Amino acid sequence: MEQEEEIVEPILTLREQIEGLLFELVDFGQSLLQPWRLYQVAIIACLVVVALAVTWILRPRIEGWLRSREGWPKWRLRLAVHLRKRIPLFVFVILAWLTVAVMREVTWPSRSYLISLTATIAFAWLLVGLAAWFLQNRFLRRLVMWVLWIYVTVYYLGLTTAVGKVMENIAIEMGDFRISSLDVLRALVITGVLFALARFASKTTASKVQKNEDISPSMRVLVVKFLQVILYGAAFFIGLKAIGADLTGLAVLSGAIGVGLGFGLQKVVSNLVSGVIILLDKSIKPGDVISLGETFGWIQSLGARYVSVVTRDGKEYLIPNEDLITGQVVNWSHTNAFVRLDIFFGIAYGDDPHQVRKIAIDAAKSVNRVLSFRPPVCHIVGFGDSSVDYILRFWIDDPTGGLTNIRGNVYLALWDAFQEHGISIPFPQREVRMLDDGDTAGDMAKD
Repeated sequence: MEQEEEIVEPILTLREQIEGLLFELVDFGQSLLQPWRLYQVAIIACLVVVALAVTWILRPRIEGWLRSREGWPKWRLRLAVHLRKRIPLFVFVILAWLTVAVMREVTWPSRSYLISLTATIAFAWLLVGLAAWFLQNRFLRRLVMWVLWIYVTVYYLGLTTAVGKVMENIAIEMGDFRISSLDVLRALVITGVLFALARFASKTTASKVQKNEDISPSMRVLVVKFLQVILYGAAFFIGLKAIGADLTGLAVLSGAIGVGLGFGLQKVVSNLVSGVIILLDKSIKPGDVISLGETFGWIQSLGARYVSVVTRDGKEYLIPNEDLITGQVVNWSHTNAFVRLDIFFGIAYGDDPHQVRKIAIDAAKSVNRVLSFRPPVCHIVGFGDSSVDYILRFWIDDPTGGLTNIRGNVYLALWDAFQEHGISIPFPQREVRMLDDGDTAGDMAKD
């Protein structure tokens, strides 16, 4: 029986606290039935209707004004949209405080108490909504907003102690470990705020690092990633420490998890380490033009697990970092952006090869992207069945502009130059002889 009483006692205590909280809410509701409280409730309802009407009038004009702000930065447009959603609450707060100011001049302060309390809570809601703009994650933003809205409401209603005791008794216990719903709520709020601050500091620092021309592009990415890991890791552990969590057990648990992840996520870990190596040795950086297998394009961004490569046709390939470390990669702009291109063509045997070489070189020089300080060269590479075969080599310094298009432009310049000088480009020809029935029969008789 003693053991049963020990189990039942916390349940009774929790029940008593919930009943006490309900009694306080009932008392507050009954206090609203007083004449002057009913008048204040009616005034609050009228203020809500007026705020909605004013919002209905202002919203189309504000939306039209926002649509004309096309040149604004993305963060400013996002802030403007965030403020637009809170126009009703903003209008209600202004009207409520104006009403309280007028009523305190013409009557006793107690007869505007309920309106003042509602205005204070609405103003706190407005501040919470504005502060939530710093949280980019939609789920986290909504969670923090609702938790803080409930907290400020309970705080100004004077129910903080009663609600806190109830939530403290709603807990999970396993041996010496005990975590209550209040601890979970506190952890969510503190961690959310810390993550918001970490993200703000990360974005601010990242923008300054990206603008620093003294740091190489790959080192900028490495510095930004390192700062993000430090800031978000610090926010996570500070949030746990703020609610009194024992980090010693977490360290042991994280070590065991790390060993398991090392075996189960070898590819992921390999890609992460390969990404760090790529950033440190500076072999690949954003803006480089690379070829990997059949993929040719320029690097858009370096991620922790993969590299984003965009091709000329707009396709974006996410190549694992490990493939760039272990595979053969052609970096067209590693040490410099000079690229030599070769094209082949054939000319008839009746044309002078010396003249052909000169015309081909001049035609290549006339193309815009072909470098003049590294002049093109043209050589004979063989005598074919129906043509003399040539190779034309030229240099460019902007591979990001494409390779196929520059080859096409040089071929077109060769065609125009050969047509102008009367040089023919041969092609294989076949002669087909049609035999009639008489000739066929004679041939068969001879056989």
